[in-house]
Amino acid sequence: MSGRSVIVTGANSGIGRAAATSLAAAGAHVVLAVRSTEKGQAAAASMPGETEVRRLDLASLDSIREFAAGWEGEIDLLINNAGVMVPPLSRTAEGFELQFGTNHLGHFALTNLLLEHVSGRVVTVSSMGHRLGSIDFEDLNWERKPYKAARAYGQSKLANLLFTAELQRLLGASGSHVLATAAHPGYSDTNLQFHSGNRLLELGSRLSNRLLAQSEQDGALPTLYAALAEIPGNSYAGPGRFMEQRGPAKLVGRSRAAEDVDVARRLWEVSEQLTGTRYPLESVEPAVRT
Repeated sequence: MSGRSVIVTGANSGIGRAAATSLAAAGAHVVLAVRSTEKGQAAAASMPGETEVRRLDLASLDSIREFAAGWEGEIDLLINNAGVMVPPLSRTAEGFELQFGTNHLGHFALTNLLLEHVSGRVVTVSSMGHRLGSIDFEDLNWERKPYKAARAYGQSKLANLLFTAELQRLLGASGSHVLATAAHPGYSDTNLQFHSGNRLLELGSRLSNRLLAQSEQDGALPTLYAALAEIPGNSYAGPGRFMEQRGPAKLVGRSRAAEDVDVARRLWEVSEQLTGTRYPLESVEPAVRT
């Protein structure tokens, strides 16, 4: 990885920190794109090699645009890792439901705004929770139906996989050699589960993490696999043992909903409208005559 430039969102903790540490140790220049630069600096101080901290709040389109506008030079690897999981109903600066707005729309906008700089791969971190999700185009932001945090999380993680599939299709149509891949960490011991506001649930998560979860370093292995292994675009990596909860990384399956190309295209179009960002590369495929 010597001489290569990498951006990891949410790299101040969890699997993002573990992935950033491994890439920095391998010689990459790693940019920790984080909401709290103070936490980012503390994480960077524990990492070997060449690191840099830049502020990025994925719950704010203004912050995303500011981050992208300040970028110069090539990006070998963009890792869309940051995320939130099952918080109480909350909203982004633009009023999007927080999980959909951060996990999907924030990374969607960031990728489109940076894509002309990317020369290698875009890796987006999804979850086994995508299997619980469905894309409700009538109420993507939970403005009318009763809020269910786990279902909202599942929708956002399903959106990550549909985004990856459609991004890869568009890259192919543009004749680009950039790959879009995805990964999930299985069941890993991170702080992601501790934002629900439910003390009993969080106590259960702490006990379960201690007994069953793998380390954040092992949880980062699928991300690194999706970033570096010789795999095709739209690949999805996860742990290879115990029903994809832990173990060495390998290519894994996804839900039927995550393979729906029509939903993927519609979600892309809606996401463009919501974020005001568009796929920046021109298609080289000939127009179909009717």
